[in-house]
Amino acid sequence: MISDGMAEVLRSLHRGGADDAAQACTRALGAEGVALSLLVGARRSTEPLWCHSELSARFEELQFTLGEGPASDAVRTGAPVVEPDLARVRPERWPALLPAARELGVHGVCCFPLGIGAIRIGVLTVLCDGDRRLNQQQYTDATALTAALTSALLNGDRRNGDGGVPGLGMDLEPPSVLRRAVVHQATGMISVQLDVSMEEALLRLRAHAYSGERPLGEVAADVVARRLRFGNDFDDDMSGPYSPDGGKG
Repeated sequence: MISDGMAEVLRSLHRGGADDAAQACTRALGAEGVALSLLVGARRSTEPLWCHSELSARFEELQFTLGEGPASDAVRTGAPVVEPDLARVRPERWPALLPAARELGVHGVCCFPLGIGAIRIGVLTVLCDGDRRLNQQQYTDATALTAALTSALLNGDRRNGDGGVPGLGMDLEPPSVLRRAVVHQATGMISVQLDVSMEEALLRLRAHAYSGERPLGEVAADVVARRLRFGNDFDDDMSGPYSPDGGKG
């Protein structure tokens, strides 16, 4: 049975009365943070709809930059990934993510895929609190929240005439797609510059962001603004006709 706190959150979401859904869910779950992301595009990349707190937002960006972590595993397998103590996770499972997560101060993560059967539409990421435990009540509440969000997203077009989902503060085509559109645009440009597939181009973009310890969006913005060009010699070339001094930026 779900807790009284989660029951109230679900009622508020259904009525459209939750001013900050992410914060309300975080509080009800007793978590450090909660993030909801949808899968978009042919490559089914994650796009954030809402999150709380800043730590949660930074962890979501970290997973997106590295292309690994519990969220992508949950989407791939269709099963929850419950790791309330990242210190106990084998290093080879997420070799880049684990040390970076420690630096952020993330102790534990639980990810719940949104979908029905083989259909995947998103993922709910819950950051565990500092004592790195997830009790049965929290798991039950998170599962109920995941089911409610899945139902709202799949049926939102029938529940709300303008295509939005009542109470969730979002559309079925989320405005957050625009925040990461620069990444997709940069990936296309790198694909042309290197004559490689989009998948390989995204890997190169992620590698550059990781090695420079920069957010993926910032590096992508440099590519789109022609401040950064990827060369074929496996080194990123910031000189030439597309450099800031080249007159074509």
